[in-house]
Amino acid sequence: MTRVLVVDDQFLIRAGLVGLLDAAPGFEVVGEAADGAEAVRPAARTRPDVILMDIRMPGVNGIEATERILAEAPDRAPRILILTTFDLDEYVYGALRAGACGFLPARGAAPPDLGVLTSREVEVLKLTARGLSNLEIAHRLGISEATVKTHLNRTMTKLGLDSRAQAVVIAYETGLVIPGG
Repeated sequence: MTRVLVVDDQFLIRAGLVGLLDAAPGFEVVGEAADGAEAVRPAARTRPDVILMDIRMPGVNGIEATERILAEAPDRAPRILILTTFDLDEYVYGALRAGACGFLPARGAAPPDLGVLTSREVEVLKLTARGLSNLEIAHRLGISEATVKTHLNRTMTKLGLDSRAQAVVIAYETGLVIPGG
């Protein structure tokens, strides 16, 4: 089991990463932090195998946090992967010099096309992303819980997703659901 600490100042990105890792076999999220300063304590306390670290955060950035965490690691230092929206910039080079073992650019595959979904599947996905249970969605839409499950399963199949957590992340990433909206 790979123990992971997730550090990102953007709540939705952090929550999405935690959700994806929790749903993936072989990973255990041992903590999360909203900035570099906040990451140092859980890194020492939980001793993760891997830290996913945003590079640009207010206050203590990912480079400085990487230096602090590695300096305080008594024997087995965690592998730190830097998360960045840029490919190669001075921050990435700085993080690698500070001891990070690699970086993950935020740009990945294009988000799935939600146009393949029926209007009902879109409704179910929106309500799922808002945190409603299948039963709550069924009551809200006036359909059975089994029908909600069918819509959600078809949505996940059409979008190539493996979990409800991934569906929620896609709903936010594509703008289908706006935080606080």
